[in-house]
Amino acid sequence: MAGVELVNVAKRYGKQAVLHPLSLTIPDGSFTVLVGPSGCGKSTLLRMLAGLESLSEGAIMMDSVAITDRDPADRDIAMVFQSYALYPHLTVAENLAFHMQVKKVKREEQRSKIARIAGILGIDKLLDRYPRALSGGQRQRVAMGRAMVRNPQVFLFDEPLSNLDAQLRMELRAEIKSLHQRFKTTMVYVTHDQVEAMTLADQIVVMREGRIVQQGAPLTLYDRPADTFVARFIGSPPMNLLAAQFSARNGIIGVQCQDLWQPLPPRWVDVAQGREGTDVTLGVRPHDLLEAATGTLAYVQVVEVTGESTLLHLDWQGQPLHMQCAGRHGASAGGAIRIGFNMEKLHLFDPETGQRLAETPGA
Repeated sequence: MAGVELVNVAKRYGKQAVLHPLSLTIPDGSFTVLVGPSGCGKSTLLRMLAGLESLSEGAIMMDSVAITDRDPADRDIAMVFQSYALYPHLTVAENLAFHMQVKKVKREEQRSKIARIAGILGIDKLLDRYPRALSGGQRQRVAMGRAMVRNPQVFLFDEPLSNLDAQLRMELRAEIKSLHQRFKTTMVYVTHDQVEAMTLADQIVVMREGRIVQQGAPLTLYDRPADTFVARFIGSPPMNLLAAQFSARNGIIGVQCQDLWQPLPPRWVDVAQGREGTDVTLGVRPHDLLEAATGTLAYVQVVEVTGESTLLHLDWQGQPLHMQCAGRHGASAGGAIRIGFNMEKLHLFDPETGQRLAETPGA
């Protein structure tokens, strides 16, 4: 196992900056997930860690030793690709053994490692097959096994589940999490799927346009997103963002959003004090939209029932809203319901910069 540190690393192709200078610490034994939309630079960053892309500037350290100029084979890092990257002319056993053969590992040790890893991944009955005879999930297990037999200090995963169906993604996601808990090896995982990020990571790094927007524990990003981009990106369905104004009634500070006024909880009062009439962006997660007998009227556009929950797509005075309800809601398209906000779970952002406003901790 090893800790990794990226120090002011950047990547440019000519004048085009793919990664702006950034620094990132990946703790020893952690599971760090790089997440962001396509083109944000997360896969480039992973390939730089692997040594498959050169750095335009900066340094990569492993346990305080610079590995920036080392060849990929000398970094003690194993990478699992989205496309499996198996040798089609070799059997599963031969694919697993390939790196060990290059390193001239004794045959008995090769057989022992292959048997152990194949048993862990449930591919022990596939060792004589060729990749073309395997399903997508089986191929990805072989690709993971080929990385595991190397016993590297760091595992890199580049969107390894994106080619699989939903059921297989769920199964392999649980398997990867279980492997990390079992071996405690440092893992860095790239995905654009925020559900994968939330369920796998100790640390999530959200990227946008070649920069790190926010990093931290999954629930920290979910509960306190640094800006509206993270607020919309982390969480499914995404957070509702609404234009509002600070407003006082009878000496009580609140927010006015369309025809709905509600008082602010204590943690937000200080930031709103003396700013009556000032614009603010209100963030409300879909499960924090509530039915309220005296609430404002919204019209149901679409109803999505999953069994354990219901997602309502609403039109509220021209503003689209997503509302998530536990269980099976009786609403139907074309109907109307009255809604309010769970103000204790409110998020407030600067409408110009998109940055989160600073609430009073513990208030």
